Amino acid sequence: MGRGRVTMRVRINPRRFSGTVKIPASKSHTIRQLLIASLADGVSEIQYPLDSLDARSCVSACGAFGAEITEYRAADLSNPNPPDEKGEKLTGWKIAGNSNFKSPLPASRSRIDAGNSGTTLYLALAVAGLQAETVEFTGDEQIKRRSAAPLLDALSGLGIRCESNNGCAPITIRGPWKGGKVSLSCPTSQYLSALLIASPLAPSGVVTEIDVPLLNEKPYIEMTLSYLKTHGVFFQAEPDFSHFVIPGGSSWKAFSRSVPADFSSAAFPAAAAAVSGGTVTLLGLDQKDTQGDKFFFEMLKSMGCEVQWSENGKNIPSLTVSRKDPLRGGTFDLNETPDLLPAAAVTAAYAYGDTALVNVAHARIKETDRIAVMAGELAKLGVNCTERPDGLIIHGKGALSPPEPVPVIDGHGDHRIVMAFAAAASGSPVPIEITGAESAAVTYPGFLDLLDTAMIN
Repeated sequence: MGRGRVTMRVRINPRRFSGTVKIPASKSHTIRQLLIASLADGVSEIQYPLDSLDARSCVSACGAFGAEITEYRAADLSNPNPPDEKGEKLTGWKIAGNSNFKSPLPASRSRIDAGNSGTTLYLALAVAGLQAETVEFTGDEQIKRRSAAPLLDALSGLGIRCESNNGCAPITIRGPWKGGKVSLSCPTSQYLSALLIASPLAPSGVVTEIDVPLLNEKPYIEMTLSYLKTHGVFFQAEPDFSHFVIPGGSSWKAFSRSVPADFSSAAFPAAAAAVSGGTVTLLGLDQKDTQGDKFFFEMLKSMGCEVQWSENGKNIPSLTVSRKDPLRGGTFDLNETPDLLPAAAVTAAYAYGDTALVNVAHARIKETDRIAVMAGELAKLGVNCTERPDGLIIHGKGALSPPEPVPVIDGHGDHRIVMAFAAAASGSPVPIEITGAESAAVTYPGFLDLLDTAMIN
């Protein structure tokens, strides 16, 4: 969401947040499945994917790569995807993959707009390096400020021509992939996931060797590697993921599978229940999934919430979060889960004592500098914070004390900032207004509808 545009402003009225919520599909899984299916030989089916702005950006990129994507929709009240004008919701995609992607692309497909999706941009940059046609990447105002420099340096070391605006979009990529040994520092794991998804498709005999001196967000690499293992793609990796060897000549296989629910999205209704003293039951989450953001529920338990897993009669897993006692602060290492920082920070604002969110400097290079933004916006709610280079300390007093009758939070065009403060409003003594609220649709289009939300403009 570009700054300076006319944006949506909403008012969230306080109320105890309780009920049952079907959690939307994982953005990380959805984008990986879309790209893999688009590069596979045959027709794949992705069932109950996430239908969001980021996912649609990836669909567009996959179409540019030559995949043919057909969508299926149905009227289904239990489906958390947003409805169209007919009341129908996305239930699946059928994807005819373009396994010959390494042949030149038509000129009409040589420009890809990643929108606000960093995951789409980084993963697609590497995919584009597999063929000899120049592909140009662009995106919204935020994407144009997010550097892909370490990934571009690694791609250059593999023989791929890369041109950019100091590492930022617009970026042009031109292969072919020649292989070799490169060093890739990963303040975001998406750089490494990009190489892991693309490098197996290099020609037979081409070997990609990757040294990884820095790796944040390790669970997302475990997610990517789970796809390589499922598809029988050969690779060698050190146990700590500091070194990889991936020979070319492999292929992605057509598949049919559903997309797991998103722990990152689940953090926001859970936070709303925690700060307001409600009880919420979250449906669709898989406790065994590789998503690192399930750590949020360990945090809530440590802070004084009751967190319980169960299954209903149809073997549908559910996770219930409630709170009877006051929240208490703590120290939490978010290196593997930086996307949790906004939800964790607003929850900590309702706790007694200090909460330190540490080892998460890479939260500063997301859609916004989330450490600075959360500190600044929480101050509007009477919450004192201390910024650290690699984290944030929230000095909680058990409740918000806004100095204004109706404080106005700037969402900064960042979906997780918007959703975090919308959740915080549930327990507030006064309504909270949020600008740029439309950005919630990047990953969780229906979240604001769960709250007592009134449109201001």
